[in-house]
Amino acid sequence: MPWFNFGSLSLGTTSKIYNLKGKSMQILSPQEFMMLSKSLPTIDVRSPAEFAEGHIPNSINIPIFNNEERAIVGTIYKKMGRIPAIEKGLEIVGPKMALFVQQAMKIAQLSQVCIYCWRGGMRSESMAWLFERVDIKCHLLEGGYKSYRNYLLERVGDIPNLIVIEGSTGSGKTEILQMLRTINEQIIDLEDIANHKGSVFGGIGQEPQPTTQQFQNKIYDEILGFDLSKRVWIEGESQTVGRVFLPDPLWACMNSAQNFEIIVPREERIGRLVREYGSLPSEMMENAISAIVQRLGDQRMREILLLYRENDLTMVADKLLEYYDQTYRYSREKYKKKITEIILPDADTTSNATILLNRATELFPLLPYLNK
Repeated sequence: MPWFNFGSLSLGTTSKIYNLKGKSMQILSPQEFMMLSKSLPTIDVRSPAEFAEGHIPNSINIPIFNNEERAIVGTIYKKMGRIPAIEKGLEIVGPKMALFVQQAMKIAQLSQVCIYCWRGGMRSESMAWLFERVDIKCHLLEGGYKSYRNYLLERVGDIPNLIVIEGSTGSGKTEILQMLRTINEQIIDLEDIANHKGSVFGGIGQEPQPTTQQFQNKIYDEILGFDLSKRVWIEGESQTVGRVFLPDPLWACMNSAQNFEIIVPREERIGRLVREYGSLPSEMMENAISAIVQRLGDQRMREILLLYRENDLTMVADKLLEYYDQTYRYSREKYKKKITEIILPDADTTSNATILLNRATELFPLLPYLNK
């Protein structure tokens, strides 16, 4: 319990309400909390370092302790015990209470907020007690961020009608996904969420990548908005996208789902790669080419670098595809997937998206689709 003495009353099977002099704070299960947080501002009261590592998407950080203060209180708890740690915490928090209230009143909608900390204990309940003194109703996450992460990992792979778009490098998978989105299909764009296009060149010109935790949190936030009785599309990736990792349950779901492997003419793939990467900063491109020397071999790497410096981008793309096609074939053979090959005549994104939609309808005629 927090620094204040609450009584409790159970509501249903998951929700609880803690009362003090007519004030109440509702304790919600992760599922209930996530539903409510879509319509109310959500406050993360953990330290800035904890928040940066991973947080519920769109939540606002109002830390009870900054990083240094949290370390101080934690050290006292380990060396001296709970009561001295609480006393130190009160000493730190006391002068900041007015600021906390001001921040909460600025963001509260309908005089309500959702609040969570790491385990759903002292920090969130104490902040909720304070906010309810100024008539802000508080909804707390039972078990805190830890329970949210456990719930996420249980549910993130539960996508029964998932379709994975596979294909060799340069096939235009991402463009097809985006086209599907424009016609109200449900898609998960892993590369967009990860700020990375997957290959050694994939981070060039991108924003910094999120942490793995936040990458996974954002994926689940997308899934929460889906109607899972209908189809969901995702691009085939390895389990890592740059330096972030897919959740194991989602990775398993992708490997057991229906996979559409698109086959695009090689010259179309080369043209797309030249358009996509040809104008990127030369120093970064050369560094990326050099970074795969162990896979290409020193001689081939030097040959590709020379072609790049001579601005023969078509040959650069052609040489790199030799390596990436070999890697793709290895991955395809390693994971036994339900693959349907779809030969596409050219690189026209609109027509290719239509071809995939038609094939999905043929394979799953009874599935309720969004675009109907």
